[in-house]
Amino acid sequence: MSLLKTSLHEDHLALNAKMAPFAGFDMPLQYSSVKDEVLAVREHAGVFDVSHMGEFFVHGPEAVKFVDHIMTNDFQNAEMLKAVYSPLCRDNGTVIDDLIAYKLASDRVLICVNASNIEKDWNWISTKTSGFDIKLENHSKEFSLLALQGPKAELILRDFGIKLPTDFPYYSILETSHEGEKIIIARTGYTGEDGFEVFSSDEYAKKLWNKLIFNGVKPCGLAARDVLRVEVCYPLYGHEINDDVTPLDAGLAWTVKLDKQDFIGKNALAEYSPKFQLVRLSLERGIPREGYEVLNAEGVKIGTVTSGTMSVVTGKGVCLALVEKSKAPKDKKYLINIRNTNYEANFHAKAFVNGGHK
Repeated sequence: MSLLKTSLHEDHLALNAKMAPFAGFDMPLQYSSVKDEVLAVREHAGVFDVSHMGEFFVHGPEAVKFVDHIMTNDFQNAEMLKAVYSPLCRDNGTVIDDLIAYKLASDRVLICVNASNIEKDWNWISTKTSGFDIKLENHSKEFSLLALQGPKAELILRDFGIKLPTDFPYYSILETSHEGEKIIIARTGYTGEDGFEVFSSDEYAKKLWNKLIFNGVKPCGLAARDVLRVEVCYPLYGHEINDDVTPLDAGLAWTVKLDKQDFIGKNALAEYSPKFQLVRLSLERGIPREGYEVLNAEGVKIGTVTSGTMSVVTGKGVCLALVEKSKAPKDKKYLINIRNTNYEANFHAKAFVNGGHK
């Protein structure tokens, strides 16, 4: 089966990007070095092509009510033009995907889902519309999506003549026009830094991409994106969350609003005792990789690394790991097994890097 391509595929090849399969797409893994791309985002700005992501729209008088019903987080009470991150759960509380829902209007909601789960999410959400006065539409193939991330992102967009509100806080969204094209701009991202995601036509995305590159914004690939999100401890579907765990197992209890009147999975989650605990660990030497065993001080396996990398900012190997909650050591002493050698790991109560998002 041939890989899908985003509208910017030829532009990536022209920049000599190293390409790799991801979620059924031929995607840029890196352009220069991962270190350079990560530092560009942390210190200046970098741009990612994330057009592989999925976009669903919910229209109708009960659009907000419906989206609030399918997500564990509180969407009903979010202010207009705000974004809400949430897991999408089954009736038994296990995670189908994680998503961001954007409240464009009282009768119009945009849902952005992971590329690998577009069909899966669509099939699930489509079966839950009964009883709601809504219309659900899948426009994933009609949108390109660029993520401009970094402390200079806002200045760059304003310099391009894109009109942003004076007060445009983190996790907000705006529908506007630029150079004759309708676009949607969200102050969201997956790097921990300030930044914007621009939903647009393929044609506009190509123009914006080339203008950003021409003006010195560094193109960034999936490898840098993964390092950036692990440094700030953002979960990724298929790693920290999957079909077998609940949000309560994966450090996402804050997204589960059991005081809501109702949502899919509420009853199961209200009675659920977490089996796992998500922990943040770093090594003084060595790089923890996905699948490596996590042990207690006695050398007994208690969990598994779900995401691991070399942190560009800290210069240390860092990882997220799911450990059995009942076996999590009270003394916070962990070991990670790398090629039959156990390395002492440092436990972190907070993220490895403090992002600069507003």
